[in-house]
Amino acid sequence: MGKHQALPAVETRLYINGKWENGSEDAVPVTNPATGETLAKIQAGGEKEIKAAIEAANQAFPEWSRKAPAERAKLMNKMADLVEEDAERLATIMTMEQGKPLTQAKGEIQTNVENLRWNAAEGQRLLGEIVPSPATNQWQVRKQAVGVVGAITPWNFPSNMIIRKISPAIAAGCTVILKPSKQTPLSALALMELFDKAGFPEGVVNIVMGDSSTIGTILSESEDVQKITFTGSTEVGQKLNEQAAPTLKNVSMELGGHAPYIIFPDADIERAVDTLIKTKFINNGQVCTSPNRIFVHKDVKDQVTDLLVEAIKEVTVGNGLDDTTVGPLINQDGVDKVVEQIKDATDKGAKILAGGHKLDEGEYADGFFFEPTILAGVTKEMDIFYKETFGPVIPLITFDDEEQVIKDANDTEFGLASYFFATNIHTIDNVSNKLQYGMVGVNDTNISNSATPFGGVKHSGFGRENGTYGVEEYVEVKFVNIRTAK
Repeated sequence: MGKHQALPAVETRLYINGKWENGSEDAVPVTNPATGETLAKIQAGGEKEIKAAIEAANQAFPEWSRKAPAERAKLMNKMADLVEEDAERLATIMTMEQGKPLTQAKGEIQTNVENLRWNAAEGQRLLGEIVPSPATNQWQVRKQAVGVVGAITPWNFPSNMIIRKISPAIAAGCTVILKPSKQTPLSALALMELFDKAGFPEGVVNIVMGDSSTIGTILSESEDVQKITFTGSTEVGQKLNEQAAPTLKNVSMELGGHAPYIIFPDADIERAVDTLIKTKFINNGQVCTSPNRIFVHKDVKDQVTDLLVEAIKEVTVGNGLDDTTVGPLINQDGVDKVVEQIKDATDKGAKILAGGHKLDEGEYADGFFFEPTILAGVTKEMDIFYKETFGPVIPLITFDDEEQVIKDANDTEFGLASYFFATNIHTIDNVSNKLQYGMVGVNDTNISNSATPFGGVKHSGFGRENGTYGVEEYVEVKFVNIRTAK
């Protein structure tokens, strides 16, 4: 069914200063990873267009930042209404260009609605303070919008990553230039249609597609852009940081991850296995918070392994528009990375207990499909222990000591998400304190919510999204000293 569905109507042009514009660069095709079909050709801009967007955002900033927070919130809530009303179209577009199952895409759209409403309210709670003065002066601390924001977003959550950046920024009074992934620009454009329909003032929200290096460099080096917010690879994040350094701009980075998932012997084993299966195959493992190194205590290794081998049989692969658990990987590079990691692991002694191969026959012939896979006997000598896996692979690692598994879990340059399952309160306290990660899930993997801080440490970046902390990323603190007497 899904193979023959037409793409819903969606804009393909740039959106700058409240107007839809053609780009000056060659149009870029967008491919459906499930079928290999070209869905659309997107207008692309270069130096001229990105500089025009920066100018538009810069011109719009003074008036937008001076608007009453309640006025900004009203527009944001209108945007949330429009997203909710348009959920079916937005989800279908996302599934067709990105591949994730439609149910997951619908969930992502609903998260957008929650995120817009949360930030609309939180923007009205950016409270300053009066500091008691020993003299007759009045000491004020004010929070003011940082300025123009350059937002660069990835392909794996092509809708929510955008809203998660734009909504706190505009709630705080900033204006935004969005550069979405070239793999998934249609979801971004569909959202931009709704920002336009909601009636946001010209220049408050802009979108420019095109060469990532050109646009990223201009945004990072511009004196008129006061903040860069980026989600993507650590390597690109490092480059953007270098480019932003001379202008000393505010930067937030949500980068790579390599999450440990530890199952202690006293854990609720069935819950741990069920949660692992459900979490690992969200977006086919193409998630920076995906469980990537599965540490299982030797006393429960056989039980966990048997349960996983049975459970993975229920994980279905197919076109995301059909009733399936997982869709395709994003492209051939994604497939190649998984293949290379599995080959390296098996060459060094790991055993494939399930899956392990690309699906490329029949209905899978034109897409980037890969079998859900379990690897047993994974060790530190294998690439998969240290390199982030963006695919449907569960690598099993045996442990027998609490302090050693903490050390092994922390043995990575990344520090985004981590998970463990245990019931002993001493284990829970000890492990949650010692894991070197920005987020820890204990007997649960739900670590991304509109009201709670999301972000990492080490090479996983800095800054936080969501919650009060997310809005605070878009303000500067100003101290005002007012002499009130002669």
